[in-house]
Amino acid sequence: MPRRHATITTNEIYHVYNRSIAKQEIFFQPSELKKAFEIVNFYRFPQKIKLSEFKKLNYDLKKDYILSLNKTTPLIEIYSFSFMPNHFHFLLKQIQEKGITQFISNFQNSFAKCFNLKNDRNGSLFQNRFKAKIIENDEQLLHTSRYIHINPVTAGLINFKKLLSYPWTSFPGYANKNTDTPFLNTEFILNFFPSNEKYIEFVSDQVDYQKNLATINNLILE
Repeated sequence: MPRRHATITTNEIYHVYNRSIAKQEIFFQPSELKKAFEIVNFYRFPQKIKLSEFKKLNYDLKKDYILSLNKTTPLIEIYSFSFMPNHFHFLLKQIQEKGITQFISNFQNSFAKCFNLKNDRNGSLFQNRFKAKIIENDEQLLHTSRYIHINPVTAGLINFKKLLSYPWTSFPGYANKNTDTPFLNTEFILNFFPSNEKYIEFVSDQVDYQKNLATINNLILE
């Protein structure tokens, strides 16, 4: 499990991120994205078994297990995410004690095992310590959400017009265009806006983004 010095507080919101070792590209195939979604959806809950063990269950046992999961309290709430070629971002609220650490540990370990098996490699895939920066006010919350969503644009991977249909971030979920992310909570952030369209306008406002970037400099990837 990744070791941390700073305490992560329950019911607080954090920008959580980490890189791959040596900045190796790990999120670049649709199969990797599908696997990441599967892992996130499973490990957002406290688990009694590993995902690999769950997948070996028969249909009825899987159905019963999922029903029991849906009655439990999740470790975290997920407000936004972005999977970049060599790193990831999450905007998370910790629901249970040590929930973020447990979720990130399970996500990284499970994804690394799948990636290593597929690519015939061994060893760690992610840097030892993930970063978790606390969100201190609503302004930081909204600007960090926008930062996470437009990361592929500012990195030059795509132009903004493609962002609404770009599945590597949670942005399509805010436009009701992605049904592959049942783990995503869009309501919390959208409640700050009169409509989904206004949030999309907020994210697309590049001038305002650059002007307000200084308000979250201490929260973003170094």
